[in-house]
Amino acid sequence: MRYRKLGRSDLVISEISLGSWLTYGGGVPREQAEACVRRAFDAGVNFIDTANVYAGGAAEEFLGEVLAGRPRGSYVLATKAYFPMPDGGRGLSAPQIREQLDASLRRLRVEYVDLYQCHRYDPEAPLEETMAALTEAVRQGKTRYIGFSEWSPAQIRAALALPGERFVSSQPQYSMLERAPEAEVFPLCLEEGIGQIVWSPLRQGVLTGKYLPGQPPPAGSRAASASMGMFIQKRMEEAALARVQRLLPLARELGLTLAQLALAWALRRPEVTSAIIGATRPEQVEENTKASGVKLDPEALARIEAIFA
Repeated sequence: MRYRKLGRSDLVISEISLGSWLTYGGGVPREQAEACVRRAFDAGVNFIDTANVYAGGAAEEFLGEVLAGRPRGSYVLATKAYFPMPDGGRGLSAPQIREQLDASLRRLRVEYVDLYQCHRYDPEAPLEETMAALTEAVRQGKTRYIGFSEWSPAQIRAALALPGERFVSSQPQYSMLERAPEAEVFPLCLEEGIGQIVWSPLRQGVLTGKYLPGQPPPAGSRAASASMGMFIQKRMEEAALARVQRLLPLARELGLTLAQLALAWALRRPEVTSAIIGATRPEQVEENTKASGVKLDPEALARIEAIFA
């Protein structure tokens, strides 16, 4: 496993990180989820990403239990707030940030998280109030650093213009099939010392090649799951599935799986600190972590560009 420094922070995190959306505390059986976490640590993953809203708090509770036996300094832990919780709490007002962060710490069984992220921008809360509350959280020792997910360049600039703690991380959706952040977010964040922790680098499994054009999803896959499939089906456009299959010859030539190729492609950008995987089986963790350190040559990158242009 290779490691990269996250923006201007002193956090050094694994190139492949483990996420918990739709999976832990929700769509994946407990024993299987625990096996995924163990395999991730065995492979050198040190960054775990979650959010208060994942499985309505159950993902944080699960991680709190499985991480309890590990030294706190042996892993980097991130969570988020914004989306509605089962009790109705939502948004990024100062009271909500205080309430939701405290609740996350209780569920995670820790005194602090390393990174606390705004899951989305909250147009209903004054930005000054949000940033002041996040600054307070850092200075109280409840989080070491702050970040955001899916903010626009204008929103990022507005936050950076305010006094107090500055963002060190951005969490955008980024993959061969979702490249919007390259245009403005990546350059802006690079200039401001903000690292990218990208989510869905495998497009919810589409870039693994398991889903074939014109065929139903294989049994046991996310797309075939009653609890997880609804988020994936809309990403399974026939044209996208066909393009993914065109990657197969290149992956074989390079001795990689399609998943490893897609992850290495995302990590080719110096702005990207880590790519979050959402494994449902420990074998997937083993496969995906092997993408760390893979360097794609210019010819391979040109062939990928020709397929996804």
